Amino acid sequence: MDFELSPLQRERYAGVSAAVAERFAEHETCTDPELVRLAWKDAASIGLTGMCLPEKHGGAGLGALDTALGLEAFGRSCSDMGLVFGVAAHLLSCAVPVWEFGTDEARDLLAGMAAGDLIAGNAMTEDEAGSDVGRIQTTATRSGEEYLLEGEKSFVSNAPIADVFVTYAVTDPSAGFLGISAFAVPRDLDGIVVGPPLPKMGLNGCLAARVRFEGCAVPARYRLGAEGGGGAIFQHSMAWERGCLFAGYLGLMERQLAECVARTTGRRQFGRKIAGFQAVSHRIARMRQRLESARLLLYRACWLLDQGRTDVGAIAMAKTAVSEAAVANSLDAMQLFGASGYLAGAGIEEQLRDCLPTTIFSGTTEIQLELIAREAGL
Repeated sequence: MDFELSPLQRERYAGVSAAVAERFAEHETCTDPELVRLAWKDAASIGLTGMCLPEKHGGAGLGALDTALGLEAFGRSCSDMGLVFGVAAHLLSCAVPVWEFGTDEARDLLAGMAAGDLIAGNAMTEDEAGSDVGRIQTTATRSGEEYLLEGEKSFVSNAPIADVFVTYAVTDPSAGFLGISAFAVPRDLDGIVVGPPLPKMGLNGCLAARVRFEGCAVPARYRLGAEGGGGAIFQHSMAWERGCLFAGYLGLMERQLAECVARTTGRRQFGRKIAGFQAVSHRIARMRQRLESARLLLYRACWLLDQGRTDVGAIAMAKTAVSEAAVANSLDAMQLFGASGYLAGAGIEEQLRDCLPTTIFSGTTEIQLELIAREAGL
């Protein structure tokens, strides 16, 4: 077992981290669509929007672990976790299935996606279908060489600025999970209605909205995989998202830990540095332990993906470990910073808000525990 990153991996991580720090030095979380798109172009110029896509489509051809390292460096040096999340979701839950399951015509979208010219949104969640994928109500009815999409998606990340929607719809109501098909839907098709940005408590740099399909005629060439294969495609994309996206939060926790160390070694109370109080030093020790434990699980899950082994249990454990560590560490950071951490502007309260949804998106913690239990034979 070799736990060392290679010299190339360390060099790439340092390069991405430095480039992000330079490009986003003056960046602040914003919700203006035009400014968000400009931030995406900065991310694309570093190569973050196409890391795991093949070079022939404008990507870097990286594997899962190297993609995760890139996202970790992104989260380490960029305080706008909404942007980090949005870029990762675009790449992992949208670009990956288009690349692996799309027709040649659908794959023509990849060059724009890798360059950040086309932003993608994953349109799966509905009011009555979140973790229960088999309950989606959006339908896709075949009509010659087109599918007519009807239905509404309730929470689509990147939707207000998206140019492509990777969506899932029922093509055979009698087949259950095997009756779902996947599509890459260009935004400029008629019959797509995108709602206003949804107000959220965190990840504000990732705009989200409801998306409604009203008789949207999607050419059959934009179907991903075989008809009825959408459920399996979604699961595959979630393996990539759960395995790699959460590396961004490793970066956030690394940055957060450094801030807490600086704070506690610089602040004095009762005549000495507060880092000298055991209650403080042990809190930081536990923060580091959570971070390093979660990192090992995530790296292992990504390594397994690179070996062609989609280990559902390993991915679920990594996702759960990172999300729970991110929330716990953010609560600890709030306590260590005290009132100054609670105030807007210090960044600590924003970190907490950005970390809280990690236990919900990409499958709730409860769903991950069910997957882990199933892998254990329960």
